[in-house]
Amino acid sequence: MRAILSDIHANLEALTAVLADIERQGIRSVYNLGDTLGYGPDPIACLDHTIRLDLTLLGNHDQAVLVHPDGFCQSAENCILWHRAILERTEGPLPTGPHGKFLASLPRSHRENGVRYVHGSPRSPLYEYVFPEDIDNPRKLERIGSMFETLCFCGHTHVPGLFVHVADERWEYVYAEECEKGFDVTGRKVLCNVGSVGQPRDDDERACYATFDGRRIRFHRVEYDFETTIKKVYAIPEIANFLGDRLREGR
Repeated sequence: MRAILSDIHANLEALTAVLADIERQGIRSVYNLGDTLGYGPDPIACLDHTIRLDLTLLGNHDQAVLVHPDGFCQSAENCILWHRAILERTEGPLPTGPHGKFLASLPRSHRENGVRYVHGSPRSPLYEYVFPEDIDNPRKLERIGSMFETLCFCGHTHVPGLFVHVADERWEYVYAEECEKGFDVTGRKVLCNVGSVGQPRDDDERACYATFDGRRIRFHRVEYDFETTIKKVYAIPEIANFLGDRLREGR
């Protein structure tokens, strides 16, 4: 059994709650699909946890901390620059210290036993969003589907669910709520978005991650103390208050 999570976004309360839930299930293998940084108040503590995971990929916010936050809105850019400042204050110019070296070493994608792992999409591992409404764009999904064999896990949109190839250029979308008993991927081509640990955006305030036993994908929702995270956000001038406020509503 493997747990796959993504988009922690420096939310320590959400991450520790998810890791505790994973441990309670006796799951030993944990993969992180990136964006450990960005938006949240605890970059160092979250990196300390992810360094110990079996796999961590580079996300677009992680890369922006290392280089420059081009293309981000002002609130996201401000937080990225603050994360960089925290790292440099702690261990000097990036990527000289242990956290910076860890970030600089992260791969953009990973392939194992025919399964692909990316942050965005297999076509553009850092940047491409695949939203549920893309079910109405079969050409996009066909091109993305051609980039992996049968199964790919991703994050980036913060919206959990499955894109399932049906026939020819037809794909169906399966909402996370429809997979309560697990979704059997046997004989199917599936793109699975595992949702977000630290910044849910599907109107569910709980942290989300997925598990995969080699056959079935299950989604897991975990309650956490988001009010503590929000208070931390309010106390940091470089992080816009709304980045904390939206944790209450999962938006």
